[in-house]
Amino acid sequence: MTDTSKQDRVLIFDTTLRDGEQSPGATMSHNEKLEIAGLLDEMGVDIIEAGFPIASEGDFAAVSEIAKRSKNSVICGLSRAVYKDIDRCWEAVQNAARPRIHTFIGTSPQHRAIPDLTMDEMIERIHDTVSHARNLCDNIQWSPMDATRTEEDYLCRTVETAIKAGATTINIPDTVGYTAPRESADIIRMLLEKVPGADEIVFATHCHNDLGMATANALAAVEGGARQIECTINGLGERAGNTALEEVVMAMRVRNDIMPFATGIDTTKLMNLSRRVATVSGFAVQNNKAIVGKNAFAHESGIHQDGMLKSADTFEIMRPEDVGLSETNLVMGKHSGRAALRSKLADLGYELGDNQLKDVFVRFKALADRKKEVYDDDLIALVSDEGTHQEYDFLQVKFLRVICGTEAPQSADLTLTIDGKDHQVTSTGDGPVDATFNAVKALFPHEASLNVYQVHAVTEGTDAQATVSVRMEENGKIVTGQSADTDTVVASAKAYVNALNKLLVRREKTAPDAE
Repeated sequence: MTDTSKQDRVLIFDTTLRDGEQSPGATMSHNEKLEIAGLLDEMGVDIIEAGFPIASEGDFAAVSEIAKRSKNSVICGLSRAVYKDIDRCWEAVQNAARPRIHTFIGTSPQHRAIPDLTMDEMIERIHDTVSHARNLCDNIQWSPMDATRTEEDYLCRTVETAIKAGATTINIPDTVGYTAPRESADIIRMLLEKVPGADEIVFATHCHNDLGMATANALAAVEGGARQIECTINGLGERAGNTALEEVVMAMRVRNDIMPFATGIDTTKLMNLSRRVATVSGFAVQNNKAIVGKNAFAHESGIHQDGMLKSADTFEIMRPEDVGLSETNLVMGKHSGRAALRSKLADLGYELGDNQLKDVFVRFKALADRKKEVYDDDLIALVSDEGTHQEYDFLQVKFLRVICGTEAPQSADLTLTIDGKDHQVTSTGDGPVDATFNAVKALFPHEASLNVYQVHAVTEGTDAQATVSVRMEENGKIVTGQSADTDTVVASAKAYVNALNKLLVRREKTAPDAE
Protein backbone atom coordinates (compact mmCIF):
# COMPACT_ATOMS: atom_id res chain seq x y z
CA MET A 1 0.00 0.00 0.00
CA THR A 2 1.24 3.49 -0.82
CA ASP A 3 2.27 5.58 2.18
CA THR A 4 0.28 8.81 1.92
CA SER A 5 1.35 10.24 5.28
CA LYS A 6 4.21 12.23 3.74
CA GLN A 7 2.41 13.20 0.55
CA ASP A 8 0.85 16.56 -0.21
CA ARG A 9 -2.90 16.55 0.22
CA VAL A 10 -4.96 17.66 -2.75
CA LEU A 11 -8.43 18.94 -1.86
CA ILE A 12 -11.32 17.77 -4.02
CA PHE A 13 -13.88 20.49 -4.72
CA ASP A 14 -16.98 19.04 -6.36
CA THR A 15 -19.17 21.39 -8.38
CA THR A 16 -21.58 18.83 -9.87
CA LEU A 17 -24.51 20.59 -8.21
CA ARG A 18 -23.48 24.00 -9.54
CA ASP A 19 -21.38 23.91 -12.71
CA GLY A 20 -22.54 20.40 -13.56
CA GLU A 21 -26.19 21.38 -13.30
CA GLN A 22 -25.56 24.32 -15.64
CA SER A 23 -25.08 21.79 -18.43
CA PRO A 24 -28.08 22.27 -20.77
CA GLY A 25 -30.76 19.78 -19.75
CA ALA A 26 -29.15 18.67 -16.49
CA THR A 27 -31.67 20.18 -14.08
CA MET A 28 -32.01 18.24 -10.80
CA SER A 29 -34.90 18.33 -8.37
CA HIS A 30 -34.50 19.52 -4.78
CA ASN A 31 -34.47 15.99 -3.35
CA GLU A 32 -32.05 14.79 -6.02
CA LYS A 33 -29.62 17.55 -5.07
CA LEU A 34 -29.87 16.57 -1.42
CA GLU A 35 -29.22 12.93 -2.30
CA ILE A 36 -26.17 13.69 -4.46
CA ALA A 37 -24.77 16.06 -1.81
CA GLY A 38 -25.15 13.34 0.82
CA LEU A 39 -23.31 10.82 -1.36
CA LEU A 40 -20.50 13.31 -2.04
CA ASP A 41 -20.23 14.02 1.69
CA GLU A 42 -20.01 10.30 2.49
CA MET A 43 -17.41 9.72 -0.22
CA GLY A 44 -14.99 12.21 1.31
CA VAL A 45 -15.28 15.24 -0.98
CA ASP A 46 -13.56 18.12 0.80
CA ILE A 47 -15.70 20.96 -0.56
CA ILE A 48 -19.16 20.75 -2.15
CA GLU A 49 -20.23 23.71 -4.24
CA ALA A 50 -23.92 23.24 -3.61
CA GLY A 51 -25.29 25.85 -5.97
CA PHE A 52 -25.73 29.49 -6.95
CA PRO A 53 -28.03 30.86 -4.21
CA ILE A 54 -28.95 34.10 -6.01
CA ALA A 55 -30.02 32.18 -9.14
CA SER A 56 -33.44 31.13 -7.87
CA GLU A 57 -35.45 30.33 -4.78
CA GLY A 58 -34.97 26.66 -5.61
CA ASP A 59 -31.20 26.97 -5.67
CA PHE A 60 -31.23 28.92 -2.41
CA ALA A 61 -33.41 26.31 -0.70
CA ALA A 62 -31.18 23.45 -1.90
CA VAL A 63 -27.94 25.12 -0.77
CA SER A 64 -29.47 26.00 2.60
CA GLU A 65 -30.69 22.46 3.24
CA ILE A 66 -27.41 20.89 2.10
CA ALA A 67 -25.55 23.26 4.46
CA LYS A 68 -27.70 22.13 7.39
CA ARG A 69 -27.28 18.43 6.57
CA SER A 70 -23.55 18.28 5.77
CA LYS A 71 -21.46 16.18 8.13
CA ASN A 72 -17.93 16.34 6.77
CA SER A 73 -17.60 18.56 3.70
CA VAL A 74 -17.17 22.30 3.51
CA ILE A 75 -20.36 23.66 1.90
CA CYS A 76 -19.80 26.41 -0.62
CA GLY A 77 -22.09 28.72 -2.55
CA LEU A 78 -21.21 30.77 -5.63
CA SER A 79 -21.75 34.51 -5.96
CA ARG A 80 -20.86 37.22 -8.42
CA ALA A 81 -18.80 40.20 -7.24
CA VAL A 82 -21.97 41.96 -6.11
CA TYR A 83 -22.94 42.65 -2.52
CA LYS A 84 -26.47 41.24 -2.84
CA ASP A 85 -25.08 38.00 -4.32
CA ILE A 86 -22.58 37.64 -1.51
CA ASP A 87 -25.18 38.37 1.17
CA ARG A 88 -27.58 35.83 -0.34
CA CYS A 89 -24.80 33.26 -0.56
CA TRP A 90 -23.88 33.74 3.09
CA GLU A 91 -27.52 33.45 4.09
CA ALA A 92 -27.63 30.06 2.34
CA VAL A 93 -24.38 28.54 3.66
CA GLN A 94 -24.15 30.08 7.13
CA ASN A 95 -25.70 27.09 8.89
CA ALA A 96 -23.08 24.68 7.59
CA ALA A 97 -20.56 23.38 10.10
CA ARG A 98 -17.89 24.60 7.66
CA PRO A 99 -19.27 27.27 5.28
CA ARG A 100 -17.48 28.92 2.35
CA ILE A 101 -18.33 31.86 0.10
CA HIS A 102 -17.02 31.65 -3.47
CA THR A 103 -17.11 34.93 -5.39
CA PHE A 104 -15.84 35.66 -8.89
CA ILE A 105 -15.45 38.27 -11.60
CA GLY A 106 -14.24 38.00 -15.21
CA THR A 107 -10.72 39.41 -15.58
CA SER A 108 -9.75 38.68 -19.20
CA PRO A 109 -10.05 41.40 -21.87
CA GLN A 110 -13.07 39.53 -23.24
CA HIS A 111 -14.82 39.51 -19.84
CA ARG A 112 -13.76 42.91 -18.48
CA ALA A 113 -16.03 44.55 -21.04
CA ILE A 114 -19.14 42.87 -19.62
CA PRO A 115 -19.42 44.96 -16.39
CA ASP A 116 -17.91 47.94 -18.28
CA LEU A 117 -15.17 48.51 -15.70
CA THR A 118 -11.69 49.87 -16.24
CA MET A 119 -8.83 47.74 -14.97
CA ASP A 120 -8.44 50.01 -11.92
CA GLU A 121 -12.17 49.99 -11.24
CA MET A 122 -12.18 46.19 -11.36
CA ILE A 123 -9.35 46.04 -8.84
CA GLU A 124 -11.41 48.24 -6.53
CA ARG A 125 -14.47 45.99 -7.06
CA ILE A 126 -12.40 42.89 -6.23
CA HIS A 127 -11.04 44.46 -3.04
CA ASP A 128 -14.43 45.69 -1.83
CA THR A 129 -16.41 42.51 -2.56
CA VAL A 130 -13.82 40.10 -1.19
CA SER A 131 -13.50 42.26 1.93
CA HIS A 132 -17.28 42.24 2.30
CA ALA A 133 -17.36 38.44 1.99
CA ARG A 134 -14.52 38.04 4.51
CA ASN A 135 -16.43 40.15 7.03
CA LEU A 136 -19.19 37.54 6.83
CA CYS A 137 -17.17 34.32 6.63
CA ASP A 138 -13.57 33.34 7.35
CA ASN A 139 -13.39 30.87 4.45
CA ILE A 140 -13.40 32.83 1.18
CA GLN A 141 -12.64 31.58 -2.30
CA TRP A 142 -12.08 34.03 -5.12
CA SER A 143 -11.91 33.32 -8.86
CA PRO A 144 -10.70 35.49 -11.77
CA MET A 145 -13.05 34.09 -14.41
CA ASP A 146 -11.27 33.31 -17.71
CA ALA A 147 -7.93 33.51 -15.89
CA THR A 148 -6.06 31.61 -18.59
CA ARG A 149 -6.80 34.38 -21.11
CA THR A 150 -6.00 37.20 -18.66
CA GLU A 151 -2.76 39.19 -19.12
CA GLU A 152 -0.08 37.81 -16.79
CA ASP A 153 0.68 41.09 -14.99
CA TYR A 154 -2.98 41.92 -14.50
CA LEU A 155 -3.75 38.40 -13.27
CA CYS A 156 -1.01 38.82 -10.65
CA ARG A 157 -2.48 42.17 -9.63
CA THR A 158 -6.00 40.81 -9.23
CA VAL A 159 -4.83 37.78 -7.24
CA GLU A 160 -2.71 39.96 -4.95
CA THR A 161 -5.70 42.23 -4.34
CA ALA A 162 -7.96 39.29 -3.46
CA ILE A 163 -5.38 37.84 -1.06
CA LYS A 164 -4.90 41.17 0.71
CA ALA A 165 -8.69 41.54 1.00
CA GLY A 166 -8.94 38.19 2.80
CA ALA A 167 -9.33 35.39 0.24
CA THR A 168 -8.10 32.07 1.62
CA THR A 169 -8.39 30.11 -1.64
CA ILE A 170 -7.60 31.47 -5.10
CA ASN A 171 -9.14 29.49 -7.94
CA ILE A 172 -7.69 29.79 -11.45
CA PRO A 173 -10.49 28.95 -13.91
CA ASP A 174 -9.86 27.85 -17.48
CA THR A 175 -13.40 28.99 -18.19
CA VAL A 176 -13.48 28.25 -21.92
CA GLY A 177 -11.15 25.22 -21.98
CA TYR A 178 -8.41 27.24 -23.67
CA THR A 179 -5.20 26.25 -21.88
CA ALA A 180 -2.86 23.27 -22.26
CA PRO A 181 -1.04 21.23 -19.57
CA ARG A 182 2.33 22.99 -19.68
CA GLU A 183 0.70 26.42 -19.58
CA SER A 184 -1.69 25.31 -16.82
CA ALA A 185 1.26 24.39 -14.60
CA ASP A 186 3.25 27.50 -15.55
CA ILE A 187 0.41 29.85 -14.54
CA ILE A 188 0.28 28.39 -11.03
CA ARG A 189 4.08 28.48 -10.69
CA MET A 190 4.15 32.08 -11.90
CA LEU A 191 1.55 33.19 -9.37
CA LEU A 192 3.35 31.41 -6.51
CA GLU A 193 6.61 33.11 -7.48
CA LYS A 194 5.35 36.64 -8.20
CA VAL A 195 2.37 37.34 -5.92
CA PRO A 196 3.05 38.43 -2.33
CA GLY A 197 1.27 36.15 0.14
CA ALA A 198 0.65 33.44 -2.45
CA ASP A 199 2.42 30.87 -0.30
CA GLU A 200 -0.09 31.44 2.51
CA ILE A 201 -3.25 30.50 0.60
CA VAL A 202 -4.46 27.50 -1.41
CA PHE A 203 -4.45 27.67 -5.20
CA ALA A 204 -7.21 25.78 -7.00
CA THR A 205 -7.65 24.77 -10.62
CA HIS A 206 -10.97 24.73 -12.52
CA CYS A 207 -10.76 23.30 -16.03
CA HIS A 208 -13.22 22.84 -18.86
CA ASN A 209 -12.90 20.16 -21.50
CA ASP A 210 -13.43 22.08 -24.75
CA LEU A 211 -10.15 20.79 -26.19
CA GLY A 212 -10.32 17.44 -24.37
CA MET A 213 -7.58 18.36 -21.87
CA ALA A 214 -9.48 19.15 -18.66
CA THR A 215 -8.07 16.22 -16.67
CA ALA A 216 -4.53 16.76 -17.98
CA ASN A 217 -4.71 20.49 -17.29
CA ALA A 218 -5.96 19.95 -13.73
CA LEU A 219 -3.22 17.45 -12.91
CA ALA A 220 -0.60 19.72 -14.48
CA ALA A 221 -1.81 22.58 -12.28
CA VAL A 222 -1.31 20.33 -9.24
CA GLU A 223 2.24 19.64 -10.44
CA GLY A 224 2.67 23.42 -10.62
CA GLY A 225 1.57 23.89 -7.01
CA ALA A 226 -2.24 23.92 -6.95
CA ARG A 227 -3.66 21.95 -4.05
CA GLN A 228 -7.36 21.99 -4.89
CA ILE A 229 -9.03 20.52 -7.96
CA GLU A 230 -12.50 21.67 -8.99
CA CYS A 231 -14.31 18.86 -10.76
CA THR A 232 -17.63 17.10 -11.34
CA ILE A 233 -18.90 13.54 -11.34
CA ASN A 234 -18.72 12.11 -14.89
CA GLY A 235 -17.17 15.40 -16.05
CA LEU A 236 -20.67 16.87 -16.21
CA GLY A 237 -20.74 20.55 -17.13
CA GLU A 238 -21.37 23.24 -19.69
CA ARG A 239 -20.38 22.64 -23.32
CA ALA A 240 -17.82 19.79 -23.34
CA GLY A 241 -17.92 19.48 -19.55
CA ASN A 242 -15.57 19.89 -16.60
CA THR A 243 -12.65 17.97 -15.17
CA ALA A 244 -13.99 14.55 -14.17
CA LEU A 245 -13.60 13.82 -10.46
CA GLU A 246 -13.17 10.09 -10.98
CA GLU A 247 -10.39 10.65 -13.53
CA VAL A 248 -8.16 12.95 -11.46
CA VAL A 249 -8.66 10.94 -8.27
CA MET A 250 -7.82 7.60 -9.89
CA ALA A 251 -4.96 9.09 -11.92
CA MET A 252 -3.26 10.26 -8.72
CA ARG A 253 -3.93 6.91 -7.09
CA VAL A 254 -2.76 4.69 -9.97
CA ARG A 255 0.25 6.86 -10.90
CA ASN A 256 1.22 7.81 -7.36
CA ASP A 257 4.83 7.10 -8.36
CA ILE A 258 4.96 10.23 -10.53
CA MET A 259 2.10 12.16 -8.89
CA PRO A 260 2.76 11.72 -5.16
CA PHE A 261 -0.44 13.35 -3.95
CA ALA A 262 -3.20 12.08 -1.67
CA THR A 263 -6.94 12.73 -1.52
CA GLY A 264 -9.56 11.78 1.04
CA ILE A 265 -11.87 10.13 -1.51
CA ASP A 266 -13.30 6.66 -0.87
CA THR A 267 -12.94 5.46 -4.45
CA THR A 268 -15.16 2.42 -3.90
CA LYS A 269 -18.13 4.81 -3.98
CA LEU A 270 -17.30 6.25 -7.41
CA MET A 271 -19.37 3.89 -9.53
CA ASN A 272 -22.56 4.33 -7.54
CA LEU A 273 -22.23 8.13 -7.58
CA SER A 274 -21.55 8.07 -11.31
CA ARG A 275 -24.72 6.08 -11.93
CA ARG A 276 -26.85 8.29 -9.71
CA VAL A 277 -25.59 11.51 -11.32
CA ALA A 278 -26.21 10.02 -14.77
CA THR A 279 -29.76 9.16 -13.77
CA VAL A 280 -30.79 12.40 -12.08
CA SER A 281 -29.09 14.60 -14.68
CA GLY A 282 -30.36 12.62 -17.66
CA PHE A 283 -26.84 12.50 -19.12
CA ALA A 284 -25.83 8.89 -19.77
CA VAL A 285 -22.19 7.91 -19.32
CA GLN A 286 -20.63 6.94 -22.64
CA ASN A 287 -19.57 3.30 -22.77
CA ASN A 288 -15.88 4.10 -23.29
CA LYS A 289 -15.72 6.76 -20.56
CA ALA A 290 -12.58 6.40 -18.45
CA ILE A 291 -13.01 4.82 -14.99
CA VAL A 292 -16.83 4.60 -14.89
CA GLY A 293 -17.83 3.69 -18.46
CA LYS A 294 -19.48 0.36 -19.18
CA ASN A 295 -16.45 -0.78 -21.20
CA ALA A 296 -13.80 0.55 -18.80
CA PHE A 297 -13.06 -2.99 -17.57
CA ALA A 298 -14.26 -4.94 -20.64
CA HIS A 299 -11.80 -6.89 -22.80
CA GLU A 300 -12.85 -8.27 -26.18
CA SER A 301 -9.74 -8.99 -28.23
CA GLY A 302 -8.29 -12.49 -27.97
CA ILE A 303 -4.85 -11.28 -26.87
CA HIS A 304 -6.37 -9.13 -24.11
CA GLN A 305 -8.69 -11.89 -22.91
CA ASP A 306 -5.86 -14.42 -22.81
CA GLY A 307 -3.73 -12.02 -20.80
CA MET A 308 -6.56 -11.27 -18.39
CA LEU A 309 -7.15 -14.96 -17.75
CA LYS A 310 -3.48 -15.43 -16.87
CA SER A 311 -3.03 -12.25 -14.84
CA ALA A 312 -5.44 -9.33 -14.50
CA ASP A 313 -2.68 -6.74 -14.31
CA THR A 314 -1.56 -7.50 -17.87
CA PHE A 315 -4.30 -5.25 -19.21
CA GLU A 316 -5.83 -3.61 -16.11
CA ILE A 317 -4.06 -0.81 -14.24
CA MET A 318 -6.70 -0.77 -11.48
CA ARG A 319 -9.12 -3.29 -10.07
CA PRO A 320 -12.85 -3.00 -10.77
CA GLU A 321 -13.56 -3.16 -7.05
CA ASP A 322 -11.31 -0.11 -6.50
CA VAL A 323 -14.03 2.05 -8.03
CA GLY A 324 -16.95 0.09 -6.59
CA LEU A 325 -17.65 -2.15 -9.56
CA SER A 326 -18.88 -5.65 -8.77
CA GLU A 327 -16.84 -8.36 -10.45
CA THR A 328 -19.84 -10.68 -10.71
CA ASN A 329 -22.77 -10.58 -13.08
CA LEU A 330 -24.94 -13.24 -11.47
CA VAL A 331 -28.32 -13.74 -13.05
CA MET A 332 -31.38 -12.94 -10.96
CA GLY A 333 -34.78 -14.42 -11.76
CA LYS A 334 -38.40 -14.60 -10.68
CA HIS A 335 -37.51 -17.05 -7.90
CA SER A 336 -34.94 -14.72 -6.33
CA GLY A 337 -35.97 -13.36 -2.94
CA ARG A 338 -35.82 -9.93 -1.33
CA ALA A 339 -32.66 -10.75 0.63
CA ALA A 340 -30.88 -11.83 -2.55
CA LEU A 341 -31.98 -8.64 -4.27
CA ARG A 342 -30.75 -6.49 -1.38
CA SER A 343 -27.40 -8.30 -1.38
CA LYS A 344 -27.06 -7.97 -5.15
CA LEU A 345 -27.88 -4.27 -5.10
CA ALA A 346 -25.35 -3.75 -2.31
CA ASP A 347 -22.71 -5.40 -4.49
CA LEU A 348 -23.64 -2.91 -7.21
CA GLY A 349 -23.26 -0.01 -4.79
CA TYR A 350 -26.91 0.62 -3.89
CA GLU A 351 -27.87 0.70 -0.21
CA LEU A 352 -31.66 0.98 -0.14
CA GLY A 353 -33.94 1.66 2.78
CA ASP A 354 -36.69 -0.82 3.59
CA ASN A 355 -39.47 1.14 1.88
CA GLN A 356 -37.39 1.81 -1.22
CA LEU A 357 -36.31 -1.84 -1.39
CA LYS A 358 -39.96 -2.89 -1.13
CA ASP A 359 -40.88 -0.73 -4.11
CA VAL A 360 -37.91 -1.91 -6.17
CA PHE A 361 -38.64 -5.55 -5.28
CA VAL A 362 -42.19 -5.27 -6.63
CA ARG A 363 -40.87 -3.81 -9.87
CA PHE A 364 -38.10 -6.44 -9.99
CA LYS A 365 -40.67 -9.25 -9.75
CA ALA A 366 -42.72 -7.66 -12.53
CA LEU A 367 -39.59 -7.39 -14.66
CA ALA A 368 -38.59 -10.99 -13.90
CA ASP A 369 -42.00 -12.16 -15.10
CA ARG A 370 -41.39 -10.44 -18.44
CA LYS A 371 -37.68 -11.31 -18.77
CA LYS A 372 -36.22 -14.79 -18.43
CA GLU A 373 -32.95 -13.50 -16.99
CA VAL A 374 -32.33 -10.24 -15.08
CA TYR A 375 -28.71 -9.06 -15.23
CA ASP A 376 -26.74 -6.42 -13.35
CA ASP A 377 -27.46 -3.76 -15.95
CA ASP A 378 -31.18 -4.55 -15.71
CA LEU A 379 -31.10 -3.97 -11.96
CA ILE A 380 -29.14 -0.73 -12.37
CA ALA A 381 -31.72 0.50 -14.88
CA LEU A 382 -34.51 -0.58 -12.52
CA VAL A 383 -33.12 1.30 -9.53
CA SER A 384 -32.25 4.32 -11.67
CA ASP A 385 -35.76 4.41 -13.06
CA GLU A 386 -37.20 4.16 -9.54
CA GLY A 387 -35.18 7.22 -8.54
CA THR A 388 -36.22 9.18 -11.64
CA HIS A 389 -39.98 8.95 -11.15
CA GLN A 390 -41.24 10.03 -7.75
CA GLU A 391 -44.71 9.71 -6.29
CA TYR A 392 -44.82 13.48 -5.77
CA ASP A 393 -44.17 14.29 -9.45
CA PHE A 394 -46.74 16.70 -10.86
CA LEU A 395 -47.23 14.48 -13.91
CA GLN A 396 -47.38 10.66 -13.82
CA VAL A 397 -48.20 8.01 -16.43
CA LYS A 398 -50.98 5.82 -15.02
CA PHE A 399 -52.19 3.83 -18.04
CA LEU A 400 -51.09 3.46 -21.67
CA ARG A 401 -52.33 1.29 -24.51
CA VAL A 402 -51.20 1.78 -28.11
CA ILE A 403 -52.46 0.40 -31.42
CA CYS A 404 -49.84 0.18 -34.13
CA GLY A 405 -49.09 -1.71 -37.32
CA THR A 406 -48.92 -1.29 -41.06
CA GLU A 407 -52.14 0.71 -41.31
CA ALA A 408 -52.04 4.34 -40.21
CA PRO A 409 -52.86 6.24 -38.15
CA GLN A 410 -51.50 4.65 -34.99
CA SER A 411 -53.28 5.56 -31.75
CA ALA A 412 -52.57 5.85 -28.03
CA ASP A 413 -55.02 5.63 -25.10
CA LEU A 414 -53.37 7.46 -22.20
CA THR A 415 -54.36 8.18 -18.62
CA LEU A 416 -52.15 10.85 -17.07
CA THR A 417 -52.25 11.81 -13.40
CA ILE A 418 -51.88 15.59 -13.22
CA ASP A 419 -51.46 17.09 -9.76
CA GLY A 420 -53.18 14.08 -8.23
CA LYS A 421 -56.14 13.90 -10.64
CA ASP A 422 -56.54 11.41 -13.51
CA HIS A 423 -57.13 12.63 -17.07
CA GLN A 424 -57.70 10.41 -20.13
CA VAL A 425 -57.40 10.97 -23.87
CA THR A 426 -57.01 9.05 -27.15
CA SER A 427 -54.67 10.54 -29.73
CA THR A 428 -53.25 9.49 -33.09
CA GLY A 429 -49.86 10.01 -34.65
CA ASP A 430 -47.20 8.83 -37.08
CA GLY A 431 -46.28 5.73 -35.12
CA PRO A 432 -46.97 4.65 -31.53
CA VAL A 433 -44.41 6.96 -29.92
CA ASP A 434 -45.66 10.02 -31.82
CA ALA A 435 -49.24 9.14 -30.89
CA THR A 436 -48.23 8.77 -27.23
CA PHE A 437 -46.42 12.11 -27.16
CA ASN A 438 -49.43 13.75 -28.83
CA ALA A 439 -51.64 12.30 -26.10
CA VAL A 440 -49.39 13.75 -23.38
CA LYS A 441 -49.47 17.13 -25.08
CA ALA A 442 -53.26 16.99 -25.39
CA LEU A 443 -53.61 16.44 -21.64
CA PHE A 444 -50.80 18.81 -20.64
CA PRO A 445 -50.43 21.52 -23.32
CA HIS A 446 -46.95 23.04 -23.61
CA GLU A 447 -44.71 24.79 -26.11
CA ALA A 448 -41.57 22.72 -25.49
CA SER A 449 -39.94 21.27 -28.60
CA LEU A 450 -38.55 17.73 -28.71
CA ASN A 451 -34.89 18.05 -29.75
CA VAL A 452 -33.56 14.55 -29.01
CA TYR A 453 -35.18 11.12 -28.77
CA GLN A 454 -32.87 8.14 -28.17
CA VAL A 455 -33.44 4.47 -27.36
CA HIS A 456 -30.75 2.19 -25.92
CA ALA A 457 -31.08 -1.51 -25.14
CA VAL A 458 -29.91 -2.18 -21.58
CA THR A 459 -28.94 -5.81 -22.30
CA GLU A 460 -29.07 -8.17 -25.27
CA GLY A 461 -32.13 -10.02 -26.52
CA THR A 462 -35.61 -9.14 -27.71
CA ASP A 463 -36.84 -9.03 -24.09
CA ALA A 464 -34.24 -6.45 -23.11
CA GLN A 465 -35.22 -3.32 -21.23
CA ALA A 466 -35.04 -0.15 -23.27
CA THR A 467 -33.70 3.05 -21.75
CA VAL A 468 -35.24 6.05 -23.48
CA SER A 469 -33.79 9.57 -23.26
CA VAL A 470 -35.53 12.69 -24.49
CA ARG A 471 -34.31 16.27 -24.58
CA MET A 472 -36.77 19.14 -24.74
CA GLU A 473 -36.43 22.92 -24.98
CA GLU A 474 -38.77 25.74 -24.02
CA ASN A 475 -37.78 29.41 -24.22
CA GLY A 476 -34.08 28.56 -24.05
CA LYS A 477 -34.52 26.20 -21.09
CA ILE A 478 -33.35 22.65 -21.87
CA VAL A 479 -34.33 19.54 -19.92
CA THR A 480 -33.57 15.84 -20.29
CA GLY A 481 -35.83 12.96 -19.26
CA GLN A 482 -35.08 9.24 -18.94
CA SER A 483 -36.93 6.01 -18.24
CA ALA A 484 -36.46 2.27 -18.68
CA ASP A 485 -38.97 -0.48 -19.45
CA THR A 486 -39.19 -3.69 -21.47
CA ASP A 487 -41.90 -1.87 -23.43
CA THR A 488 -40.18 0.85 -25.45
CA VAL A 489 -43.35 2.91 -25.86
CA VAL A 490 -44.03 2.88 -22.11
CA ALA A 491 -40.41 3.91 -21.47
CA SER A 492 -40.87 6.69 -24.05
CA ALA A 493 -44.00 8.01 -22.37
CA LYS A 494 -42.38 8.02 -18.93
CA ALA A 495 -39.20 9.69 -20.24
CA TYR A 496 -41.28 12.39 -21.94
CA VAL A 497 -43.27 13.02 -18.77
CA ASN A 498 -40.07 12.98 -16.69
CA ALA A 499 -38.70 15.76 -18.91
CA LEU A 500 -41.87 17.79 -18.47
CA ASN A 501 -41.62 17.46 -14.68
CA LYS A 502 -38.07 18.79 -14.88
CA LEU A 503 -39.23 21.60 -17.13
CA LEU A 504 -41.63 22.72 -14.41
CA VAL A 505 -38.62 22.98 -12.07
CA ARG A 506 -36.51 24.69 -14.73
CA ARG A 507 -39.14 27.39 -15.30
CA GLU A 508 -38.37 28.70 -11.81
CA LYS A 509 -34.61 28.91 -12.34
CA THR A 510 -32.70 31.72 -14.05
CA ALA A 511 -28.98 31.34 -13.35
CA PRO A 512 -26.58 34.26 -13.87
CA ASP A 513 -23.52 33.64 -16.02
CA ALA A 514 -20.79 31.83 -14.10
CA GLU A 515 -17.38 30.38 -14.58
